[in-house]
Amino acid sequence: MEFLQLAKKRYSVRKYQSRKVEPEKLMKILEAARVAPTGANTQPQRLIVVQEQEGLEKLKKAANVFGSPLAIIVCGDHKVVWKRPFDGKDILDIDASIVTDHMMLQATELGLGTLWVCYFDPDVLRKEFELPDHIEPINILAIGYADGEPASPERHDKTRKPIEHILYK
Repeated sequence: MEFLQLAKKRYSVRKYQSRKVEPEKLMKILEAARVAPTGANTQPQRLIVVQEQEGLEKLKKAANVFGSPLAIIVCGDHKVVWKRPFDGKDILDIDASIVTDHMMLQATELGLGTLWVCYFDPDVLRKEFELPDHIEPINILAIGYADGEPASPERHDKTRKPIEHILYK
């Protein structure tokens, strides 16, 4: 599948089947995270795979993952992330976003649905998953088999601004 076709196929899934994600598909998704580029190749991403009922119950205390049978909490390590030398900007959010995007698109290629979740209580995640202070939860990627009709890949013609609008001159 061509990249743009894949990117247009992906949509936010808010209803999942109870069917588990196969281990081989999970490994491909994790491999996509492993090979994702990061600033200065520091690889600060730290991933928490949540697929057992106990973990999903802990996760529910902090976020809504809409019944997905698998979620990956994307965290980053502030001790190893690259910082821009001019102003000390920590690029952990950027690195985590690249990693999440790679996993999201890999899941789409595998026929899985995803939802990128940023609406969560980080303090609850820290407590429930016993995260040390230098590990920050950045986002959560809900993954599973979508329940319902997929969004049309052609929706972008109506829901996205034209290219001329996003170019800054």
